This record gives sequence, structure tokens and C-alpha cells, in this order.
Amino acid sequence: MSFFITLIEMTDAERRSLESIPKLHSMIHHGLSLGEYRAFLHDLYHIVWHFCPIMAAGATRLDDRFRDVRYDLYRRIQEEQGHESWVLEDIEAVGGSVEQARAEPPSMPIQAMIAFNYHMADRHHPCSVLGMLYMLEVVASVYGGRVSDSIAQAIGRKVDAGGFRFLSSHATMDADHVAEMNVLIKTIQDPAAQESIIQSTRVNFYQFGLMFGDGGFVTRVAA
Repeated sequence: MSFFITLIEMTDAERRSLESIPKLHSMIHHGLSLGEYRAFLHDLYHIVWHFCPIMAAGATRLDDRFRDVRYDLYRRIQEEQGHESWVLEDIEAVGGSVEQARAEPPSMPIQAMIAFNYHMADRHHPCSVLGMLYMLEVVASVYGGRVSDSIAQAIGRKVDAGGFRFLSSHATMDADHVAEMNVLIKTIQDPAAQESIIQSTRVNFYQFGLMFGDGGFVTRVAA
């Protein structure tokens, strides 16, 4: 059995548990209010802003045993750089404040998720960044298109009218990225690296789910 299949089997319960979170389930099927969507984009901006730096943090610590992973991270950094500006475009398109998104921190669960990934890359195992990548790309490819459609319908806006560039584009892009990760993950045979990826994936699914709880992005709706 390939490690990619093992990764799916060992973390799919955490992925499926996302759908049982009331706010996330509602977002997938019924969308968000305009205020909620602006708050969600605020958190999303910070996730995306840190995406490349976290990959870079892992890449700098990978020795030649993980040369393929290091080069893949370099390539992904090139592909993903600047995508935080897409989120800012979406925030502006739906009447949010770009300046506020840049200046103010995300919700506490997202602060914790970001800190966890830097910590794992620096103090545990640099391959752990693949757990973050896997979680974000699976979520985007599985739910991104449906979420865009549901939110657009809820706020009375067409997806192609602006405000959904990041979610819509990554629904397609990240499906391709998951397929590419399948190839990369199969090259990792080191048990410690494999365990770090599984652990990171589980924790990232869990922390991402907390974003939809009482302490998540909804705390910004009245701000």
C-alpha cells in the first residue's frame, strides 16, 4: 500500500468530521451572510499569507534525503506566491476593508493553526508542511466550488461578478495539486517523515474546523 493511501485512510475521519460542524455544514449548503463572508475572507487572507513562508520554513530544513520534497516546495512557492492578493481583491469586491484585513490578526483558531505549522517545520520535522498542504488542498478541491456557489446565492451575487476569485480558482487548481501530491507522497519512505505528515494533517483538519466554532471568524462579524 502506498503512503498516500495510508495518509488518506489515517486522516479521512478528521476530514469527514468537518462536515458535522454546524457552521461549516451550513456554509457548504446554504452559504454565509455578507458579514460572515467578509469575516471568513479575513481569516482566509492570513492563512494564505503564511502559506508560502511556512513552505519555505520547511524547505530550508530538508536535507538531501528529501531532495524531491524540497524541490517540490520550491515549485509550489513559485505557483502560490501572490495569491493572498486574490483574497484581498475578493474582500474589496464584497465591500470589506483591505486595510483592516492586513492590519488585524485572524481569529484565535487560525493564529494557533499558523503557529502550529511554523513550530512543526522548525522543531519537529520539515516534511510536516505537507500535512498543511494536503489539508488545505483537499478542503479547497472538495468544498471550494460548492462553497462559492452557496455563498454567492446567499448574498445575491454571481460568482463571476467578483468576490470569489480565490475560492473558485483553487477549487480547480487544488484538485490538480492533490494529484501531484499523490506522486510526491509516494516517494517518502522515512517512517519519521511519514508520521509527521499524518500528525500534521490531523491537527490541521482539527484546527481548521475550530475556525467555524464560537471563537472563529464569526467573532469578527459585529466588528
